[in-house]
Amino acid sequence: MNARDKRRTLIAASASAALAVTLLGAAGAQATVAETAAAPDIPVEKVTQDLKELQSVAEENGGNRAHGQPGYKASVDHLKAKLDKAGFKTSVQEFDHGGATGYNLIADWPGGDENKTVMTGAHLDSVGEGAGINDNGSGSAGILETALAVADADLKPTKHLRFGWWGAEEEGLVGSQAYVDSLGKDGASKIDTYLNFDMIGSPNAGHFVYQDDAAVEKVFKDYFTKKDVETEASEETNGRSDHASFKAAGVTVGGTFTGAGETKTEEQAKKWGGTAGEPYDKCYHSQCDDSGNIDEKALDLHSDAIAHAVWELSK
Repeated sequence: MNARDKRRTLIAASASAALAVTLLGAAGAQATVAETAAAPDIPVEKVTQDLKELQSVAEENGGNRAHGQPGYKASVDHLKAKLDKAGFKTSVQEFDHGGATGYNLIADWPGGDENKTVMTGAHLDSVGEGAGINDNGSGSAGILETALAVADADLKPTKHLRFGWWGAEEEGLVGSQAYVDSLGKDGASKIDTYLNFDMIGSPNAGHFVYQDDAAVEKVFKDYFTKKDVETEASEETNGRSDHASFKAAGVTVGGTFTGAGETKTEEQAKKWGGTAGEPYDKCYHSQCDDSGNIDEKALDLHSDAIAHAVWELSK
């Protein structure tokens, strides 16, 4: 090979190498974009359909989905089937309370660092008086659709993702406490963050964010700020819902809430709409807490907030 041919060969090799580096760089950039993609919008139509299905479950099982009643176990089975089909590894944890067997549904998304697990939960049981569609079908459906969105996106987060639906919350946070107790100290230390959603579709909605951890609170507040929605600190942080079981074990907690039986003030009505002097949910713990007892705008907003937090906190 003469000098000219050698030079041409070297130039061609250099060009090929440069092209390969460029292509690898582009692929790397695409991977980075994919890894940091924003959370998808959670279609409120899918969430409301889940609520209609939970209403049907209640109607077919004595009118409620309470601990120890057939409607609760039917609710667990209904959600489990959807999660299994989507590719989650599910398990049902049993516990005893008040002479009846209770059930927690746990769903793990494959992959991610299990020593840094982001867990999202909601209680699935109702009170005995009714179907419990806002309390807490709304939170249960919101995290279900977020979990299904994770599967649809084939999300590959750095941290492990786990979702939980708790039994017997209405009996005193029994199911979530049973789960935390089963983890032990070492297991609880592997939960990086626990997010709780108890009532996210109240018909006279407020917009509350848990104030337990500044970093987690900021994730939610930044989201609501982008939506031009002012928030307040949540009254749920006083231990009224399942996050309290995790917080007592030293786990970082957060979440959102649209209000229960307390009264909306004049100031709140001015910034959020709705009716001052009336409860956030006038059907709280009542028979009328059915599929008509939902503010779809609030449900849509808070369902999207769940997905946003899961995507952000699991990076």
